[in-house]
Amino acid sequence: MKKVLIIAFVTLMCVSKAEAQVSFKPGIRGGLNISHFTKGTFSNYGYYDYNGNYISNAPDKYNSQTAFNVGFYGALHLTKYYTLQPEIDYSKQGSYDESTKTKLTVTYLSLAILNKFTFDKFNVHIGPTIDFVVDKNFNADSEVDLAFILGAGYNFTKEFGIEARIKKGIIPVIDNSNANHTNVVFQLGATYTFDIK
Repeated sequence: MKKVLIIAFVTLMCVSKAEAQVSFKPGIRGGLNISHFTKGTFSNYGYYDYNGNYISNAPDKYNSQTAFNVGFYGALHLTKYYTLQPEIDYSKQGSYDESTKTKLTVTYLSLAILNKFTFDKFNVHIGPTIDFVVDKNFNADSEVDLAFILGAGYNFTKEFGIEARIKKGIIPVIDNSNANHTNVVFQLGATYTFDIK
């Protein structure tokens, strides 16, 4: 009986301690986007570009362009090492079409669910995001993108930190007879978490 009481007491203490670690803190984030479309493949027979023009024997050359991202997040700290972090982000992306000397820009409203693993001041985060097109300057083939985020961050204080991310889309932005081109975005920015008690 004594052993049962001891085990029950230890279990209760562990559960109470775990519940005490759970907290929710909102925050803001923003920074630089360096984005491009994937290269795809090339056919010697030519293809139609994103504006319906026939391109003869000319491979796609999509180079990087710079833009920005800004958003809000909610950090749900479930344990000392794990945080579930939903986000809403405004992300301006695209690519520079070297063959036509055109800057292709597409802007998304992104809804992400990240799994953040924290080790002292460092963290690693990974998760999916669904991106909805809110603006574009060319005939993108899709109004939505599904992407995956992998990133790492460093917290200077409980409130302020920096992070770097790579976001890779899987739904083609440009889908022509020659190739499918998807989003690739490198993000470098800062975060601020509000220390709400």
